[in-house]
Parts: sequence; C-alpha cells; structure tokens
Amino acid sequence: MDDLHLLSSRFGLKAADLELQDGAPAVHTQLAKRGSVRKFRPDKVPDQVVRRLCALALCAPTKSDLQQRDIIIVGSPALRSQICALLAAGRLGQKWLEDVPNLLIFCGNNRRQRRLHVLRDREFANDHLDAFFNASVDAAIALSSFVIAAEAEGLGVCPISAVRNHPGRLGELLKLPEHVFPVAGLALGYPDGLPATSLRLPLPLTVHHDTYTDDTLDTAIEDYDRRRSADQPYPTQRYVKEFGRSENYGWSEDKARQYAFPERQDFGAYVRRIGFNLD
Repeated sequence: MDDLHLLSSRFGLKAADLELQDGAPAVHTQLAKRGSVRKFRPDKVPDQVVRRLCALALCAPTKSDLQQRDIIIVGSPALRSQICALLAAGRLGQKWLEDVPNLLIFCGNNRRQRRLHVLRDREFANDHLDAFFNASVDAAIALSSFVIAAEAEGLGVCPISAVRNHPGRLGELLKLPEHVFPVAGLALGYPDGLPATSLRLPLPLTVHHDTYTDDTLDTAIEDYDRRRSADQPYPTQRYVKEFGRSENYGWSEDKARQYAFPERQDFGAYVRRIGFNLD
C-alpha cells in the first residue's frame, strides 16, 4: 500500500484530504496500514513482553474508573491447545487457531464491583443490562489498546469472537466465576509475512455530523462492493451449497450469507446463567 495514499486507498477518494503528512505520528501510519494476522511464526512472544502489553492495555480508559476488565494469558500449552481446538471446531470454527503461539482472553468483570458493595455494605442498585454492557465495553477498550501496543512492537494480532461460540465450556476451562465472561480472544505472535489490509466502508457512511443519516446507504454499498471486488476479490464464497455461486460476490453478499444462519443463540442464556440481569 502506497504510504502517500493510505487513507484514500482504504476509504476511497473522499478521504483524500485526510492523508497523513510528513511528521505525522508514527502510530497514525501504523493504524492506517494495519491488518489482522492469522499466520504466525512458531516462536512465542516472551512472557515479560506479553505482560507489559497487558499493563499498557489496562492503562486505557475505563467507565468511571470501575476497571471492569481482565486479561487471561493462556500460558499452558495443553490448555491453549484445548481452547484452540474448541474454537476451531464446528461450522463457526476458526481452523487457523490451532497453531497460534500466544493466546489471550479478554473478559468483562462485574464481579469485583459487586464485591465492593458487600465489603462496604452498600446496595447494588444497578443490577440491569448496563452492568453487563459497561464491563463488555471496558474489555473491548482494553483489547483495542492491546492491539495498538502490540503492533507498535512489531507483533501481529487477530481478535477472536469465536470465544463466544462456546462460552460455557470456555468458562469451565478458564474457571471463570459468576459475573466474569469472555468478550473476545486475541491471537498474538510474530507475523509470518505482511498482513492484508481490508478496504473499509466510505467515511460518509460511518462518520456522521450532528445527526445520523444513511440516505445513500444502498448506493454506497454497491459502490463499495465494486471497489472491493476490483481490489480485493474474495477467493472463496460462503455456503455455496445453500446459496449457489454468485457472479457478483462482494462484501455485502458475503456478510449477508454469514448472518443467514443462527450464531451464538445461547449466549444470552449463558450471561443470565452467570448472574446478569439483562432487563
């Protein structure tokens, strides 16, 4: 990707006026060029480096200083193998996970907050959806900060939503107590080659001024499909047996096929089972 046209390459020509200038912070170039890594060299990242990255991630913002996020470093090779096999299994499985050198699980943690109310003899008066939501967002913010810190170190990462495919079993393996739940995993390691950078939706669709609008949504998606198909055509099509082969297989068709089958229907039941009220 041409360093002079990083943003217009990813977002389209309407982002041309946003291109990075000489002297821009290095992290801006890093973010503009980033891509997820799913192929790693076999050598592991040293433990001290992983722990430092965790500390940097946990410096990130947290709702009202509640700090409702935890990171589990899966260091045991046997446990990592067991978890990765679980995440690689089934229709939603991620086969590439079987060989990741480092694995972390980012969790939302509302358990500590509830314990504070016991210790200080105060009513926990917010036992509703927001308790779950705040912890989820805290974990997501920490995950994003870890990604930025790791990539600045020259490492490769890929977030893993598949941890929510089997939350109950994963909770058992990690011995997660009530009110602690997996939000996302993160594969971490030394990249084996340069990662691909996915083109993004045009900024007018995703950046709004004053009020939300999507009046041009359908046309913009068609344009985006054409741009991605020309630059980054999909090498395979999802669920050909069910939907057949499409002559114009773009981003919108791929995502519509992806969510044409139920996913994680038991996650709400799992969250309630570990003590959350989602009203």
